[in-house]
Amino acid sequence: MHIAFLTPEYPHERVAHAAGIGTSIKNLVVALSNEKIKVSVFVYGQQEDAVLIEQGITIHLIKNRKYKFMGWYFHRKYLQNYLNKYILYEQIDAVEAPDWTGITAFMHLKAPLVIRFHGSDTYFCHIEKRHQKAKNFWFEKLATKKAKAFIAPTTYAGNVSKELFGIKNKRVQTIHYGLELSLFENPNPKHFEKGLLLYIGTIIRKKGVFELPEIFKKVRMQFPDAKLILIGGDSSDVQTGSHSTWQLLQKEFDPHDLEKVSYLGKIPYQDIQNYIKQAHVCIFPSFAETLGMVTIESMALQKPVVNTNIGWAQELIVDGESGFLVHPQDHTLYADRILELLVDTNLCLTMGGNARKRVEAVFDIEKIAEQNILFYQSIIGKS
Repeated sequence: MHIAFLTPEYPHERVAHAAGIGTSIKNLVVALSNEKIKVSVFVYGQQEDAVLIEQGITIHLIKNRKYKFMGWYFHRKYLQNYLNKYILYEQIDAVEAPDWTGITAFMHLKAPLVIRFHGSDTYFCHIEKRHQKAKNFWFEKLATKKAKAFIAPTTYAGNVSKELFGIKNKRVQTIHYGLELSLFENPNPKHFEKGLLLYIGTIIRKKGVFELPEIFKKVRMQFPDAKLILIGGDSSDVQTGSHSTWQLLQKEFDPHDLEKVSYLGKIPYQDIQNYIKQAHVCIFPSFAETLGMVTIESMALQKPVVNTNIGWAQELIVDGESGFLVHPQDHTLYADRILELLVDTNLCLTMGGNARKRVEAVFDIEKIAEQNILFYQSIIGKS
């Protein structure tokens, strides 16, 4: 069996951009390759054309082309032709693509297409109650019509996407993202910096960052030595038009609280684990995700997590056992849950241990890879 992945991002030194989608794809690709499944990755929107082979995985870097007219159409047709060439030449059995931007709209591929609901513009606009451009919905809706079946990282994301796009009589399978657990080991969970809160993610409104100033203020009223570190790229703000959400966010903090806040921007992926291990509590007050890779990464490293309680998060954490689930706008309860952990080391260690067990049971990439293999076998009719 030979599976191809079309993606705008992938963690590699020669790839222009990689975030949660890219990480989840790489985790799966490596696991599939370990199971002797042939895998090709086609990364579009790049600065160069290149074909790389690493650990038996073929990675195609596809340079971004510019068109004077109808670029949205000709860009997709170029990718279609590029893919079809290798579908025939390499005998690719199925192609997986993301839902974001409806990249497979207008494509006629010579292999079955599966779309994974990483999070479309339609999905996020719906979750955030924000206006969506008609063109963006059209592209994504058209792409869903081209797909034979769908994979969702959580049942919540699958059900919402299915309803938004009016998907009927097509399979939507829930398969979580997974982690290579041997790469997420914390041999000393008792060693952490007391009072250190850690947020990892893009500095953007939909991630709930504007809830942090009030939550942090309430925490410091009871625990004055608390600190907050934020890691992730800055973003423009859709609500105000500001080019920097971080600049807006700083103004929301009490000046005395802001002295205890450190924004590190983007840091190398391999360095993030050190910050997670150093943290006392990891906090993710997001309004819009399909799953949230960094949540399960923190759980795998035995960290107590205070997460959002919206839809998808209820499939990650058992509230009060492997983490806490609180609505981001309930600032008092969110702060109270953080404070419970800051003042009770035994609770932190117990919850962190339970979080690790939860990840081992539900998000182990070896188990996830097998679920994906069975799904693809059913789609292409191979055993």
